[in-house]
Amino acid sequence: MVVPRPVRMDPLDAAPFVLSPAARISVAGPGAEPVAVLLRAQLAADCGREPDIVHEPPAFGDIAIVIAPGEGPHDDGSDSEEGYTLEVAAEGVRIGAATPAGAFWGAQTLRQLLPAAADGDAPAIDAVHVHDHPRFRYRGAMLDVARHFFTPAEVERFIDAIVLLKVNHLHLHLTDDQGWRLHIASWPDLTRIGGSTGSDGSRGGFYTQQEFRDLVAYAAARHVTIVPEIDMPGHTNAALASYPELTADGVAPALYTGREVGFSTLRSGDETTRRFVRDVVREVAALTPGPLLHLGGDEALSTAADDFADFVRDAARVVAENGKTPVGWHEIGKVDGLPEGMVGQYWDFTTPRDRAAELALALVRNGGSVILSPSNAAYLDIVYEDGDAIGQDWTGGPTTLRDSYLWDPARIVPGLGDAHILGVEAALWTETVQTIEDAEEMVFPRLAAVAEIGWSPAPADTEPVEAARDLDGFVERVAALAEHWDAAGTRYRTVPEVPWRPATEVPSLP
Repeated sequence: MVVPRPVRMDPLDAAPFVLSPAARISVAGPGAEPVAVLLRAQLAADCGREPDIVHEPPAFGDIAIVIAPGEGPHDDGSDSEEGYTLEVAAEGVRIGAATPAGAFWGAQTLRQLLPAAADGDAPAIDAVHVHDHPRFRYRGAMLDVARHFFTPAEVERFIDAIVLLKVNHLHLHLTDDQGWRLHIASWPDLTRIGGSTGSDGSRGGFYTQQEFRDLVAYAAARHVTIVPEIDMPGHTNAALASYPELTADGVAPALYTGREVGFSTLRSGDETTRRFVRDVVREVAALTPGPLLHLGGDEALSTAADDFADFVRDAARVVAENGKTPVGWHEIGKVDGLPEGMVGQYWDFTTPRDRAAELALALVRNGGSVILSPSNAAYLDIVYEDGDAIGQDWTGGPTTLRDSYLWDPARIVPGLGDAHILGVEAALWTETVQTIEDAEEMVFPRLAAVAEIGWSPAPADTEPVEAARDLDGFVERVAALAEHWDAAGTRYRTVPEVPWRPATEVPSLP
């Protein structure tokens, strides 16, 4: 009962494993102990067990974490960088991986197999062998901290929730019309002024550079890469209100707390704007060890077409000069002369409209790749049902768990296959989302669907997606996640598609 569905999961005709109070975690290989430390903390939260960590061969009933060349799932020729094997038997549990990331994802599978609600009894799981690796190397969730600000502790809570689903990238939307959330030392008024407000008059706030470094480190310890987004040249009212010299007329606009888009733009073709971009990108790149830096580029409706092209081309070059791969929303595909290998993020519908497919393919022809975030399936700010108090409905209707599950990244843009797809991302925009609990309810369980699409094997080309994806089996597995969310205090929406179980009922392996 695991989400995302493993590549192979074979029940064994053997006695179950019981996690007794005497169980230990035996570690071997570089990076195994940090994985064990995190697993021990997660087991303490999940089921009240805190096994000792030992550097010696496992005894009966122990959990072993072994990291070494050849320990990943190599036999099918797959990339084993994040792959793992998991063997469960009465004698103990063994997680094998070639890398710490693979071992960590194996540990998340073990967590899901172990019941979180054991009612005082020792948690037990059936004997099973798991052989697993991801379909895509980028499996993301986006948290918009610009519209409503979330504290470092709240972002850490969000990270802890998404790793259970093997999500390995957190895209932080750090700047928008309503707020600028990362301190830039060379332009301090961006946060002093631009960071003082949020959507609907909500609290302001921002991250100091040390707080951001700490978030990056917290995520990295859990094998999550933070992708910072500085949205430009549109979505910039907070910056314009902070520095009027960035505006076309030299007059600072009022701070903005509404929900409209497309009205703001940085001044084009100006040396002050170019210096602003160079300074901001330099400081953000220095804070971010991950390879990606997102420039936004969407909904720049107040920027002339030629100015938009010049701006994106120059800003992308600055990102590349600072050692990062530039990322932008798929609108950047209309710009010629971008750095080779630039990544586009597709946000149109599962059936492309207008030029969306053409622009995504243009980036691939430039040697780049695409992240798929179709808004009518993977935008988690869209309402679950008509009439919801939280959420938006601009995609034309609610997005159900079924909608989030029954699509495939390789079947959206004709000609765009797995080889050109970096991965998938579920995005949460927060115009209407005021608290981290509200954020979690919008994200879970729909993130489970997008996470499975990003990790689990692709459906056969000859099968319709609806036939290839077992929706009934998926919602059963989602139901089993509820006890883990309950144990962690993670809020989730009890959508009607899922046969939610009473808290005392513990599912067995299928």
